[in-house]
Amino acid sequence: MRRRGLLRRSAGVGAVGLAGVAGCTGGSDDPAFEEGFEEDIGDWTFGAAIGPEVDIDEFDWEASFSEEEAASGERSLRIWNQGDYDDGVTWATHPIAIESGNAYRIEVTGQFWSESESFNTIRHALMRLGPEPPETEEDFPQPGLNTTDLGETPYGGLRDALWLADGWREYSFEWTTPELSTDTLHLAVGTAVIWEADATHYVDDLAVTVESR
Repeated sequence: MRRRGLLRRSAGVGAVGLAGVAGCTGGSDDPAFEEGFEEDIGDWTFGAAIGPEVDIDEFDWEASFSEEEAASGERSLRIWNQGDYDDGVTWATHPIAIESGNAYRIEVTGQFWSESESFNTIRHALMRLGPEPPETEEDFPQPGLNTTDLGETPYGGLRDALWLADGWREYSFEWTTPELSTDTLHLAVGTAVIWEADATHYVDDLAVTVESR
């Protein structure tokens, strides 16, 4: 199925797991959020963007929940997008509850699946956590950037090459937050088109660990 015809009917897309959206206590090593995509869709939403030279309606993309691949359990998040324009990003977003008025050190990990190892960079993995959900490609980190070593930043995330391994590979970043005035953060995961070819990837086993600082 094409684009938002599949995606914007969020309540009926398929099997996605919601491990729960928990408030941050800051004193526990237990993740504030975990997602294995084993249950229903919950609060996940989907989006895509492409450069101004292409109408977004011309960019084909899909985000759904699939039993075709899984890092653990039986399901994962499937992301497909076309490569005709050598451009475009597709992502899924989920809110995460926190306590406002605090600064945090947050670690995010997730597993991304590639069909094979390739010397060509066909897609980038995208991960982002911030006070606002992404709306454009520019809302994600630049290629090669990971906020782990940057100190305090407005949002956290990474953009790194996929197809570095055959099958599943872990990606992670840390975010040192300023004092936050919001009680909700937005976690986004997705892929960015690099090579002019259609491609499918899967995402699984997301975890967000929050520590007050």
